[in-house]
Amino acid sequence: MCDYYFDGKGKAFRPMIVVLMARACNIHHNNSREVQASQRSVAIIAEMIHTASLVHDDVIDDANSRRGKMTVNQIWGERKAVLAGDFILSAASVALARIGNTAIISVLTQVIEDLVRGEFLQLGCKENENERFAHYLEKTFKKTASLIANSCKAVSILGCPDPKVHEIAYQYGKNVGIAFQLIDDVLDFTSCADHLGKPTAADLKLGLATGPVLFACQQFPEMNAMIMRRFSKPGDVERARKYVLQNIIKCSGYLLALKLPPVTGRGKRQEGG
Repeated sequence: MCDYYFDGKGKAFRPMIVVLMARACNIHHNNSREVQASQRSVAIIAEMIHTASLVHDDVIDDANSRRGKMTVNQIWGERKAVLAGDFILSAASVALARIGNTAIISVLTQVIEDLVRGEFLQLGCKENENERFAHYLEKTFKKTASLIANSCKAVSILGCPDPKVHEIAYQYGKNVGIAFQLIDDVLDFTSCADHLGKPTAADLKLGLATGPVLFACQQFPEMNAMIMRRFSKPGDVERARKYVLQNIIKCSGYLLALKLPPVTGRGKRQEGG
């Protein structure tokens, strides 16, 4: 069950960022291009924590597909899926202990706490419209960006003694993580299921108001009521998706007016505007 997601077909985005940060810090500190074994372990642990969170999220969301194939919970059931996620976390904890650095243990265990707190934040919804985006960004940081930020910080601690570098590494990971999730939330509306590897508009169906929904709400105030009832009435999901897409098209029009090529995929822009 644990091998199921570790099939080599994922993007490996998180461990790649962590390894690149490790190399950058090592070059900065002593001009070494070699990545330490302990730094590679941090990259492995980051992917394990991420994968465990996917297994648990799929149970919470009752998801039936992930990375283009059936989820663990659909094949083996929810109880075994929860235990599989726990087992991956326990293996990550063992690998973390083997690094033998208390500072690294402290930094990476913060990620697990943030993941749980982020899940609780996702279950809530702010009535005050002005607080919603801050709530969304906090949830995004805890569920997505904290892992990248703290993993980057961990490899910087292992590669360079300068606290300023540790903070730079953390902030870099934080901003990349938030940006990654913002784009992922847009793709939930603009991409097909085959491209995403999971159903589209999945967050709306779960009652979640992500960034694109909150931006669209500024143009279509009638969405406020739908957000508060978590898109639970018949037709809410379809109407909200329509409003979001209209808002995205409008924003793309602004980009064209500025003669900037619009974003068409994860980080790719059309040639020729």
